Amino acid sequence: MADSKVYHFDEVAKHNVAKDCWLIIDGKVYDVTPFIDEHPGGDEVLLAVTGMDATNDFEDIGHSSTARDMMAKYYIGEIDPSTVSVKRTYLQPQQAPNPVDKPAGFLIKVLQFLVPLLILGLAFAVRKFTKAD
Repeated sequence: MADSKVYHFDEVAKHNVAKDCWLIIDGKVYDVTPFIDEHPGGDEVLLAVTGMDATNDFEDIGHSSTARDMMAKYYIGEIDPSTVSVKRTYLQPQQAPNPVDKPAGFLIKVLQFLVPLLILGLAFAVRKFTKAD
């Protein structure tokens, strides 16, 4: 590790999406992109701690020794401590919108309009055909 690359905090913070995710833990930089789909807590957990020092979040969870051993293969360098702000800032991960949600949203709006009309029509039909003259 003596000849490991030293990264500026701003450079690491740019890697904050599922297809390119870097984390800072204990002053070390990890490219966890290949692991993001396998993470037991889901990708949201990892993406939530990008753009900041994730050491406290990592330690609070109480990761196993196996998890700590796995980190070695994702290690890519060290963070320049002078570039890490004392205040932890959160950068919202930039994810592309899910295209599957749009058709479902449209379908729900159509159903919210049509179902009450169908119920109203059914009520009128029942009244008309059951009404004794």
